[in-house]
Amino acid sequence: MYKYLAAALLWCCGTAVAQQQLEIQIELPKIETGTYHRPYVAVWIENEQQQPVRLIEAWLEKPDWIKDLRRFWRKLGRSEPELVDAKTGATKGPGSYKVRWDGKDEQGKAVAAGTYVVFVEAAREQGGRNLAKQAFKWDGSSVQIDIKASKELGKIQLSSVQGN
Repeated sequence: MYKYLAAALLWCCGTAVAQQQLEIQIELPKIETGTYHRPYVAVWIENEQQQPVRLIEAWLEKPDWIKDLRRFWRKLGRSEPELVDAKTGATKGPGSYKVRWDGKDEQGKAVAAGTYVVFVEAAREQGGRNLAKQAFKWDGSSVQIDIKASKELGKIQLSSVQGN
């Protein structure tokens, strides 16, 4: 009987961890300037060895300007154009946006517990460029991190949530 109870508990806990997601709330500030262009933004996850694990989203308009997202371009943009194209959405104006990482890699496999780094990079034509990065533990424990605002990126919040 205890064997079945232990198996049931492991199954339940394993399922809960597998359904955990990382919610990333990104604020794009309103920038007062004569000519305002919406920023290009890329959000992705890397492992401790600085290897890309998952591209979450890219908000781009013209492919010519993707190189302004310098780290993103070096890590994913130039080597994975099909992936970038598949994850690209329209640029967004000032406001607050939420994206989620389901804890899986590009092949759809759940990643191992460990330390990962979320990157949010923004660049604006006739504007500035900012790169925000934050390490976090991905092991089933709660994540709640605030990243301070910069000129092109407002406050960014990371929090663990239960997935669908």
